[in-house]
Amino acid sequence: MNKSNKKKPNFYRDLLYKALLFIGTVAVIVYSLPRDGKFNYQFDINKPWKYGQLIATFDFPIYKTDEVVRHEQDSILARFQPYFQENKDVETEGLKKLRNDYQSNPNLTRLNSGYLQHIEKKLKEVYGAGILSSEDMETLRRDSTRSIMTVSDKMARQQSTGRLFTVKSAYHYILTADTLRYNPHILRQCPLNDYLNANLTFDEARTEAARKEMLENYSWANGIVLSGQKIIDRGEIVGPETYNILESLRKESIKRSDSAGQKRMMLGGQILYVGIFMLCFMLYLDLFRKEYYNRKGSLSLLFALIMIYCVVTGVMVGRSLFNVYMLPYAMLPVIIRVFLDSRTAFITHVITILTCSICLRYPHEFILLQVAAGLVAIFSLRELSQRSQLFKTAGLVFLTYAAVYFAFELITENDLSKLNGRMYIYFIINGIFLLFTYPLLFLLEKTFGFTSNVTLVELSNINSPLLHRMSETVPGTFQHSMQVANLAAEAANRIGAKSQLVRTGALYHDIGKMENPVFFTDNQRGGINPHKNLSYEQSAQVVISHVTDGVKLAEKNNLPKVIKDFITTHHGRGKTKYFYISWKNEHPGEEPDESLFTYPGPNPFTKEQAVLMMADSVEAASRSLTEYTEESIGNLVDKIIDSQVNEGYFKQCPITFRDIATVKDVFKEKLKTIYHTRISYPELKKQEENKPNQTAP
Repeated sequence: MNKSNKKKPNFYRDLLYKALLFIGTVAVIVYSLPRDGKFNYQFDINKPWKYGQLIATFDFPIYKTDEVVRHEQDSILARFQPYFQENKDVETEGLKKLRNDYQSNPNLTRLNSGYLQHIEKKLKEVYGAGILSSEDMETLRRDSTRSIMTVSDKMARQQSTGRLFTVKSAYHYILTADTLRYNPHILRQCPLNDYLNANLTFDEARTEAARKEMLENYSWANGIVLSGQKIIDRGEIVGPETYNILESLRKESIKRSDSAGQKRMMLGGQILYVGIFMLCFMLYLDLFRKEYYNRKGSLSLLFALIMIYCVVTGVMVGRSLFNVYMLPYAMLPVIIRVFLDSRTAFITHVITILTCSICLRYPHEFILLQVAAGLVAIFSLRELSQRSQLFKTAGLVFLTYAAVYFAFELITENDLSKLNGRMYIYFIINGIFLLFTYPLLFLLEKTFGFTSNVTLVELSNINSPLLHRMSETVPGTFQHSMQVANLAAEAANRIGAKSQLVRTGALYHDIGKMENPVFFTDNQRGGINPHKNLSYEQSAQVVISHVTDGVKLAEKNNLPKVIKDFITTHHGRGKTKYFYISWKNEHPGEEPDESLFTYPGPNPFTKEQAVLMMADSVEAASRSLTEYTEESIGNLVDKIIDSQVNEGYFKQCPITFRDIATVKDVFKEKLKTIYHTRISYPELKKQEENKPNQTAP
């Protein structure tokens, strides 16, 4: 009951974590996706239509081309008449000032009444025609405006711009209107400029309203396509007329998607789409990769990578930042392949690409390019251990992009001069960005608790401080660890386990012996055995302590958790059999405190840990053989490994009987090679003792 009660909170806690991770990932991805209208077809004039038959699903107008619209609107605006407001007070004040000055100004009093009447008559005439400011007149001439609308007393009348005056032209007109009867020199004695002012002012508000009304009445379409009408079929050439219809369909599709109802439908579709793919991904992990599904670090890494790529893609597309083909999508399967496995890397890559594709205008091309590049990246980088491998992968990914895209262009284009060279530049940039995988791995290791092959290779360098100290402090144990590493790595290779991981784990599995080196037979010299002065319980505890001491040293030197797991599991929950059996032999009929003779464990829980346990026991026991024959080595290997199987050390790890049989065969082959007997060369006899024609081997 206690165990079941303890499991329930953990089960519900894990379930809640996975549910929150699922909901949070879907929410963040959907939030970043653009919801602007889009038309998912690519077409060019005088090029073949490369999709299936296109049928109109709704009625839409056939819009005029931009060139036609611009030409027709220019023609309309050429006939447009701007509005000017007439101010009659200007004329009244000008005539009044003229009469007042005639009474008081000596220059005017010398003029007879006929000149005065002539000036008044012409002033009324020019004011009646309309006087504009010089700036307004210049604008009308620049716009080639032929007439204007003059508003007076809420009534508008059309006025030809040819009959309008400026102050300057009105002055000149009055002087020269009737030169036969009125001398211009005498008229100049009158300060005509004092009585001439612009009485027409531009009415901007009324003019803009009239212009807007005129353009609103303009017809943007010159036909209509009915729902169900065929537009174009695969292989047909997109002519000018069809191109205009397709452009009209694109504009109308975008306009329809901008409505609030359409955006809500689009949002719902995106949530459903992303949710289905993320759910399928979780089902894959639950069914085929249970260890990743139950480990928070693995699950978090996978969901974080999917989310990051989808968010970056959504932002780039939504804000038109650069080009998505510059983004190194192949980095995602490379990272997952390094930390986890190839199948999970491919599935995660496909899920990510399918999710990102809904942002794009041409998703099928994007999906095929990225899937091909991802597969090549996975195949070319099975185990990352050197920086040079990334250069090779980046080059192969670039070639894959270029080859697949070139194939697309050959299918859709019939003129090689029209190939899109810019895309190949994007592919080069993509390959350069892929090289940043190497430094990124370190950050991901620390964040999600993984250990990459790069780190394992660095740790397996025997010149590293800890291994160098081990080679000097406990040389016998160091040689034993080296032999175990070779045995275990070869066996791991044969059964499909991680050879670099088990090799590195083997090098560090006995580092705890550095704390008490003389208590272990492989480091004893001169026949000195300090266990003679200890009881069996004390000796067992000293030997067992090399596991706990090893863990402390590993923590002190910041070794990864996977290496510490090899230290704790290489003896599992086994016993120090020499001291345990010796105690029982000296105490017949009594039962010892088994905890004093039992290693803290746990038992191996990965295939690599099981291989190391077998290799460690076999290598140590092989040193005690009196003779090294094929039979003795085979019996030793079978006896030790069968005993470990019978004692249940491998119940918690995913290793099969076939794997164990393969491991046995590897150990037998390797040990026979290590301990083979050299042939003895015969001594050269004296000449007279040699038989005729006998030669030395």
